[in-house]
Amino acid sequence: MSKPKIFDNRGLSCPLPVVNTKKAMDELAGVQTAEFNLISLVDNETAAENVSRFARSNGCQAVVEKKEDGYYIHINKKEKTVSSPKAVAGEMEKKSLACEGDPKGAGETVMLITSSTLGQGSEELGKLLMRSLIFTLKESDTPPERLLFFNGGVNLTVEGSPVLDELKELAARGVEIFSCGTCLDYYQLKDKLQVGQVTNMYDSVDAMLSSGKCITV
Repeated sequence: MSKPKIFDNRGLSCPLPVVNTKKAMDELAGVQTAEFNLISLVDNETAAENVSRFARSNGCQAVVEKKEDGYYIHINKKEKTVSSPKAVAGEMEKKSLACEGDPKGAGETVMLITSSTLGQGSEELGKLLMRSLIFTLKESDTPPERLLFFNGGVNLTVEGSPVLDELKELAARGVEIFSCGTCLDYYQLKDKLQVGQVTNMYDSVDAMLSSGKCITV
C-alpha cells in the first residue's frame, strides 16, 4: 500500500473534519472493495474522537496519534473478502426476517434535548418538568432508540445532573446517548461527561435524517 495522504483539517469547526474525512474516504475508495490508507489531521481531541468514530463506523481501522502539531488519525481500509454463496444467502435470510413485522420500514426514534429545562416560562418549573420527562422515558416500555443533547441540554449528561441515574439506566437498556462535542467544549464540560458519548453535527444530522421519528424538546 502506498504512502498515506494527509488531509489537513486543523482549524475547522464541527462538522467539517468529519465531512472532509468522508469525502477523502469516498475519493480514495473509488469502489466498495478498494483498499486505502489516509491520515486525517485535526487540532483537538473532540475532532479526533469524532473522526475516528466515523471511520470505524464505516468499517475502517482508525488509530489516533497525538503529536506537537495536532492529532493524526490513521485510517485504513482493507479489501473485503468475498463471501461464499451460502453466507450471502444466510445474510439475505437475516435481512428478510428483520423486515418482518415492519412493513413500512420505519426507522428509529430520535429525541433531541436542547435545554436543561422543559418549556418556556418559569425556570424552576422547567427543571421539574425535565426531570419528570427523563424519569418517564426511563419508565417507558418503548423509550427512544437515541437521545441527542445539544446546547444547554448537555448539562443533563455531566456531573451534577439531577437525571444522571435515569440516563444511565436508559443507557443500560440500550438507549444510545450522545452529547454535542461543540456544546460540551463551549460550556467547558467535556471532562465532566458522565453518560453516553460525544458526537458531532455530521453524525447528528445523519441520525435525524435516517430516523423514523425525530422529536425535539
